[in-house]
Amino acid sequence: MLKPFDLNLRHLRALGNVVALRSLNRAAEAAGLSQPALTQGLGKLEKQIGVLLFDRHSGGVTPTAAGLALAERAERAFAHLASATRRPGRTGARGFSRPEQLMTATQLEAFLHFSDAQGFAGAAAASGLSQPGIHRAVRELEQVCGTALAERRGRGMVLTPAGRSLARGVRLAAGELAAGMDEARGDPEVGGRIAIGAMPLSRALVVPRAIAHFLRESPGTVIDVVEGSWRELIDPLLDGIIDVMVGALRENPPPQIDQVALFTDRLAIFARKDHPLAGRRVTLDQLRGQSWVVGPQGTPLRAHWEALFAGDPPPVPVECGSVMVIRGLVMQSDLLTLLSPDQIAVELDTAMLVRIDLDLPGSVRTIGISTRRGWRPTRAQQRLVDLLHQASIETRLHENQ
Repeated sequence: MLKPFDLNLRHLRALGNVVALRSLNRAAEAAGLSQPALTQGLGKLEKQIGVLLFDRHSGGVTPTAAGLALAERAERAFAHLASATRRPGRTGARGFSRPEQLMTATQLEAFLHFSDAQGFAGAAAASGLSQPGIHRAVRELEQVCGTALAERRGRGMVLTPAGRSLARGVRLAAGELAAGMDEARGDPEVGGRIAIGAMPLSRALVVPRAIAHFLRESPGTVIDVVEGSWRELIDPLLDGIIDVMVGALRENPPPQIDQVALFTDRLAIFARKDHPLAGRRVTLDQLRGQSWVVGPQGTPLRAHWEALFAGDPPPVPVECGSVMVIRGLVMQSDLLTLLSPDQIAVELDTAMLVRIDLDLPGSVRTIGISTRRGWRPTRAQQRLVDLLHQASIETRLHENQ
């Protein structure tokens, strides 16, 4: 299968020149290539992707829809690389003013393997590339960027801040090129991969329903669901490892993140069906005398629980971020928990767990979609986002029936 860095970056850079100038001769001059070399390079790109990128005629060349799509995505890819390598306030003569213009696909692919493995031996084993080749690629990128990208720490290697920045830029660039290839082929319903970061609440009802709808329309697409908390998923989202994140929105998200609300969720207290408080109207003092299993410190759910008791919370013998573990504990003990009804819908339907009768003011969370600022979805990705909105409406209607 064709991968983003199987494409020649120099030819992709020249693609934008051809689109802008509508002439192979002028584009070759602007790109620093000979006209035959550019013609050969474009022909190779067309053969690799399997589409015609330009219509050739006596007056020059005209980009096809595929050529325009790939050129635009390539421009976004190089913008990610530029952003990752231009650090404000950098002084001195080391490095080049436009390092992203000098990087090769071979170097970037090797660097990504090195970044993932945090070492030359691991990168070689995972990629099939040689250790000397990976070492050479990293050192060449350091020379181009004018800064250290990795340093030895103990027996291993770790990325420097500049290295982490470049790794993120390379991943985002690879994502843009992959999207460009899909868009150039013009058939978003066939093949491809979409990665969703699913936080605990979203993976109960909304995400499965949206994916089921999507796969009926696009059976050839692979959906990769990455489970985790907000803290575990935010860096993969920013790195481009996942495309969208679904779950509780933050009041003050990072500036690189856009949030769109799907629905509001009202938390409630739950216990096993034979709990001493089940079926009774309870008071806050009674709840304060119970033992609880709740999420760890620093999570929004824990903050809601602590706010319920106004600074005087009851004992928490178990802190747990896994809804599956929490459900098992509550069903087999007198522990109480605070969750969304969506997270235990099956247990509520079968009466294995019951809601404790107490109104909880201020226990409403906004559930929604988080994406990277400036993210431009492919048609398939946008369709999945649309289906997440649809699934949110459908699940709310089902609850209210």
